[in-house]
Amino acid sequence: MKSTYLDKDVTLLLKDISGLVPPLSTLEREKQIQNGVHYSEMLPLEYRPSVKYMEAYEFSLQAFARHTANAVCQVSEKIYSLFKNNNSKEIVLVSLARAGIPIGILIKRYLEKKYNISIAHYAVSIIRGRGIDTNAIDYILSMHNPESIQFVDGWIGKGAIQRELDAAMFNYPKVSTKLAVLSDPANITDLCGTHEDILIPSSCLNSTVSGLLSRTFLRQDIIKNQDFHGAAFYSTLLEEDISYTFIDTIENHFDYDIQLFHTLPTGPSGLDEVNHIAKHYNIQDINLIKPGIGEATRVLLRRVPWKLLLKPDWEKDPLLQHLIQLAKEKKVSIEEYDLRNYKACGIIQNMCDA
Repeated sequence: MKSTYLDKDVTLLLKDISGLVPPLSTLEREKQIQNGVHYSEMLPLEYRPSVKYMEAYEFSLQAFARHTANAVCQVSEKIYSLFKNNNSKEIVLVSLARAGIPIGILIKRYLEKKYNISIAHYAVSIIRGRGIDTNAIDYILSMHNPESIQFVDGWIGKGAIQRELDAAMFNYPKVSTKLAVLSDPANITDLCGTHEDILIPSSCLNSTVSGLLSRTFLRQDIIKNQDFHGAAFYSTLLEEDISYTFIDTIENHFDYDIQLFHTLPTGPSGLDEVNHIAKHYNIQDINLIKPGIGEATRVLLRRVPWKLLLKPDWEKDPLLQHLIQLAKEKKVSIEEYDLRNYKACGIIQNMCDA
C-alpha cells in the first residue's frame, strides 16, 4: 500500500484501491449512509481546507504541540510499564487506520529512542459494524506472539471503536483489546495520555496529515476474502501533504524525563453524556452524536453537520478555534451546551429531517 509514510515507521496492512472507487460528495455519502449503505463501501471527496482554516490548524499545531507530546510520552510510558511488568519480550504496536497511525509512529519513536529497543508497528483496518481485518491480524500473529500486541488509536469519543474491537477479537483470546490512546474524555481506559478533551492537531485534517491515505474501505466486489481491507492513496494531494510536519513537530517536544501519572477514569462515562444529549434533542440514533474535539472535527470535515455544541465560554477557548472557523465556513449553528466530559460535540444532520 502506497503512502507518504516511511517503511521504517509503519507497515500498512491495507490493499491499494486507488482509482477503483470514485469518491462521492459529502451530501451524497450522507444520504446513502442514512439510507442503509455502509460508510466503508464509499470513499469521500476530501475537503480542501481554506487559507483561514489552515491558519487555524497551524496555530493549533504550534500552540498545542507540547500538550500533545506530553500525552504521547505519558501513554508511551504506560505501555512500556505494562509490558515490562508482564515480562513481554517485545512490544508490537498495531495502529487502527487511519487516525491511529501517526500516534503509533510517535509512540514507536519515543520508546525506541528512550529505551533503545526495536518496536514493530503495523496499521490495520477496523470498521464500525464490520469488525477488524482478521487477515491482517493473522498476518501479524504469524510473526509475533499474541501477548506482544498493543492496539493504538488517536482518541476515544464515546467508546464505539473500543466496543467494536472487543467484539471483533473474540476469537483471539490471548490478544489484549485494551486500546492505547492519547485522549480519553469518555472515561473508558487508564491506558491514555490524558482524560482531558484535548486538541490533537492531526484530528484537524484528513489525508494530508495521514500519509495521504483515505479512510479504510470494505466492499465485496473489490475486497476479496483473502485481501486486506482497502484504502486509496490521494496522489493528487502530494504538494499539500504535511504528515511528517505534524509528527516531527510533536516529536520535537518530547520530554524523556516526564513524570508518569497513573490516572483512573472517574465520573460519568461518555456514553452517559451522549445519551443525555440524545434525550435533550430527541435524537433516536446516537450514532449521529459525535462527542469530543476530534470527533466534532470529523463531523464538520466529513459529514453533513446539524449542530456544533460547545462548552460555555467557547469563544475564548483556543482549543476550539479551528472548529469555530469550520462552522463558519459550513454555516453550521454553534450552540452553547453544558458539556461535562467534553469541550465539543458534533451532531450529524438526520437526512430524514432535512
